[in-house]
Amino acid sequence: MTARSVPATLPQQLRANAAQFGDAMALREKRFGIWLSITWTEYLTRVRNFALGLHRMGFQRGDRIAILGDNRPEWVIAEVAAQALGGASIGIYQDSVVSEVAYIIDLCQARFIVVEDQEQVDKLLDIWDDLETVESLIYFDPRGLRHYDADFLVAFPDVESDGAAMHAEQPAWFDEQVNLGKSDDTAIISTTSGTTSKPKLALISHGNLLSMADGLAAVDHFKPQHEFVSFLPLAWIGEQMMSMACGMRIGFALNFPEEPETVQHDLREIGPHIMFAPPRIWENMLSTVQVKIEDADRVKRTIFNWALTIGRRAADLKFANKSLTFWQRAGLAAARLLVFHNLLDQLGLRRIKWAYTAGAALGPDVFRFFHGLGVNLKQGYGQTETTGICVIHRDDDIKFQTVGTAMPGAEVTTDNRGEILVRGPMCFSGYFNNPEATTSALTEDGWVRTGDAGYFDEDGHLIVIDRAKDVMTLHDGTRFSPQFIENKLKFSQYVREAVVFGGDDFPYVTAIINIDFGNVGKWAENHKTAYTTYTDLSQKPNVYDLIRREVERTNADLPGAARIRKFLLLHKELDADDAELTRTRKVRRGYIASRYQELIDALYGDYDEARITSTITYQDGRTQTLDVAIRIEPMEPVPGGVAS
Repeated sequence: MTARSVPATLPQQLRANAAQFGDAMALREKRFGIWLSITWTEYLTRVRNFALGLHRMGFQRGDRIAILGDNRPEWVIAEVAAQALGGASIGIYQDSVVSEVAYIIDLCQARFIVVEDQEQVDKLLDIWDDLETVESLIYFDPRGLRHYDADFLVAFPDVESDGAAMHAEQPAWFDEQVNLGKSDDTAIISTTSGTTSKPKLALISHGNLLSMADGLAAVDHFKPQHEFVSFLPLAWIGEQMMSMACGMRIGFALNFPEEPETVQHDLREIGPHIMFAPPRIWENMLSTVQVKIEDADRVKRTIFNWALTIGRRAADLKFANKSLTFWQRAGLAAARLLVFHNLLDQLGLRRIKWAYTAGAALGPDVFRFFHGLGVNLKQGYGQTETTGICVIHRDDDIKFQTVGTAMPGAEVTTDNRGEILVRGPMCFSGYFNNPEATTSALTEDGWVRTGDAGYFDEDGHLIVIDRAKDVMTLHDGTRFSPQFIENKLKFSQYVREAVVFGGDDFPYVTAIINIDFGNVGKWAENHKTAYTTYTDLSQKPNVYDLIRREVERTNADLPGAARIRKFLLLHKELDADDAELTRTRKVRRGYIASRYQELIDALYGDYDEARITSTITYQDGRTQTLDVAIRIEPMEPVPGGVAS
């Protein structure tokens, strides 16, 4: 294939893949326990039919289509179909509440919405009269919708049937539209994480997506026969990066799990070669292993700990670019045979060649654990505005305290304040209908201001400290990252989330901690501690003692001024529905500081408990008001610290 013939858009790439791979599998979905495949030829046909059906409904070049639901073939078919007509798609997280859905649709001015099932249809019906730009609501799972008779409701197969009829009448029209596509056309409108405010809408072009895919493929040589499981929300830029950009460019198949609850089982069945997941997924896997080992008998625990010690030692030598001795290689082979092979199979990681994490820092202990098992886990760095990853570890150059070096095509530097800047063909063109935010994010010479603080080490690896605005100045004048402390706390299987405060106006470091309800609940059962709810369990004295030991472990590796002086266990889990987390589970620190101001005041006052009145919203919409006494746990005074 010559440089001139390289497809410039995703629909053009799909057409090329159908011509090259034909009857090879492109998409595979599990339904009722059976894996069902769609070939590249069928993929192109369904995209063509849906696109022509959309055109008959009035979709025009430049229009936008919103998509809401779990990862399914229909999602990617709808997305590429809109792009084939010169339009763009915008993904909405499937667990978004009604107000969030309305905000995104209004902001992007979508004319058409594609949803998965009755649950999502009901969300839209609740706000339909307030959606001024939307004309049609298309659904692809008809269960429960038989008696819904609104004239704007359209079944996905009906759109495809209309498109097939149009193709029979005008067989050349679809290809003509695809040929009009250009590299700088907007392909997707991606929501930013929204850690500091409501999400903005980043304009991501076909060129952004495909140049990022080319850069990553130049680092790690994906092949069409490699397997990938698409289980993270397609509304997230990370999943778009791997599934839509890399999958389409390389031609590897996408596998869609049956349900979110079956992901682990479905991963085992597929045995993917490539996996991309944010830190919370890797942390949850580790936590699951830790709990199972804790419940195992003494012999199994001893064998596992022996194997893990060998694996971690081998990982440390790998990080240091040192070779293993003959006996170390023999011990590692035995550990893999007796322990790691079966464990990786249980986790669905047995065939992994490249595993990636990005979106937030991954704790070094988590990194060492997976490398100890033999998983080629690599840290990357990027954001929505850089189309996902623009910095990545190389297989032979992994340093867990860094995020690697720039990918081919990307320029990465820092300014005189330490803010990370990125420039290259993967960088977005701006925010939709937000020129002020675009001007703030893009410099005149094309650099994206990431808002992150960082620096380069002696080997040219990028080290990300934290969001620039979150880096705190401690009372002794040193600058420190609260995220670093939070990640060390979250290495514990008993800590789900942590929010650290300190520096600037605060005399010392404190933490608000969420317990991991499942793991702490299991621990409580093993220690004969009765409890009823999350709130009840979180305030048990022996649970505080348990978490105190985890805080002491964290403090042991921190400089004196950065150690946690007080902490509390929050009475509820931080939740995206309560705006405390983003939909990608990033902590919204500013919002939490405002919402729990009385708790923070208690942490910095002379109190041993604080009372809080809080409203809890359940999944069925019911609310409950709680009046809770929350214990304030002081740690031992730190030498050189400030007394409370």
